[in-house]
Amino acid sequence: MNLVVFGLTISSAWGNGHATPWRGLCRALAARGHHVTFFERDVPYYAAHRDAPEPAGCDLRLYADWNDIYDAARDAVTHADVAIVTSYCPDAQDAADLVLDAPRPLRVFYDLDTPVTLARLAHGERVDYLPVDGLGPFDLVLSFTGGRALDALKSELGARAVAPLYGSVDPAAHHPVPTDPDRHFDFTYLGTYSPDRQPALEELFINPARHRPSQRFALAGSMYPADGFPWQPNIFYLSHMPPTDHPSFYCSSGWTLNITRGPMAEMGYCPSGRLFEAAACGTPVVSDWWEGLDTFFTPGIEILVARTTEDVLAALDLDPAARRQLGQSARARALAEHTAAARVEQLERLLATFHVPANGHLSERDTNVGNHSGGGAGQPHAAAGVLEGTPAGRQPA
Repeated sequence: MNLVVFGLTISSAWGNGHATPWRGLCRALAARGHHVTFFERDVPYYAAHRDAPEPAGCDLRLYADWNDIYDAARDAVTHADVAIVTSYCPDAQDAADLVLDAPRPLRVFYDLDTPVTLARLAHGERVDYLPVDGLGPFDLVLSFTGGRALDALKSELGARAVAPLYGSVDPAAHHPVPTDPDRHFDFTYLGTYSPDRQPALEELFINPARHRPSQRFALAGSMYPADGFPWQPNIFYLSHMPPTDHPSFYCSSGWTLNITRGPMAEMGYCPSGRLFEAAACGTPVVSDWWEGLDTFFTPGIEILVARTTEDVLAALDLDPAARRQLGQSARARALAEHTAAARVEQLERLLATFHVPANGHLSERDTNVGNHSGGGAGQPHAAAGVLEGTPAGRQPA
């Protein structure tokens, strides 16, 4: 299968959540014999932090201007089996026009930011990466978010066939590694600064640091303000951390914290890739709560949920053996259900529900395809036009 992707970035993980999952997906697609061509606009802020100039598993095409790449993009789409336009693609309208005018490939829009997309629409804001005609012209709309977000993509943007393709982890990149005992931290957080995460960060990270001045806390991520941030003497700031350093960071953590962005937590069923990455490293995770979390990891067995500072302090006091067991259980779940390879298999099954009839236009063959989330078994068939809804997961302990 030949896939063409018009995306935000795969070459730089700086300040975005797109590059790392795409790297895992491309590596997994290549391992299963598929070919991916990824078009990425070469912008200064990603060029300055380019940590994967030649990502494995794909043919990366960097370009300065859409006109410079148009002929190559048209040729790639002409010979593609699947053409994908993603959220936050800086040339999404031009790419969508090209893809939708092509008769051969399956035409897919992949929204890796669905809660943000829907929240901006609800506030009357312009969403530049959405085609002017909405999502109705696409054969399939994929979403990083499940649950009611899938219905909203249909009702608000006209999507005809929708399905979640959740974040994932590449076990080749995220796994347990030896660490330096001198770099051990009792509690860590890895994430780009975002104002809508700040209240949870203060409750679940800053306040615990205030209460435990003798313990070592570490915060890693870009874009944190130099002034006005409530730093504590026992919080070490590690600034931007490339993905190659994530395993060492996680494995040096007694616990790590997962905080979901506001719109994503409100929408639910939108796990952060960081959640899967930490779990794959065997690091015990404390997470904020959002609807659907128990679909991906079982609270109390594979992950701990914290709503207050006191919940975090209780986790820090947990017996080391129990803490290690949580980390091992989460790693087993991540490797069984949340790898990039598992997502690629789900994607293959989704794409198999479409075919090319004699007139050359791809159409939906069977929308009631059941569960493709990898998030649990036993989901009933989705309604017509919805390839999947909220996955049925394991119940919390």
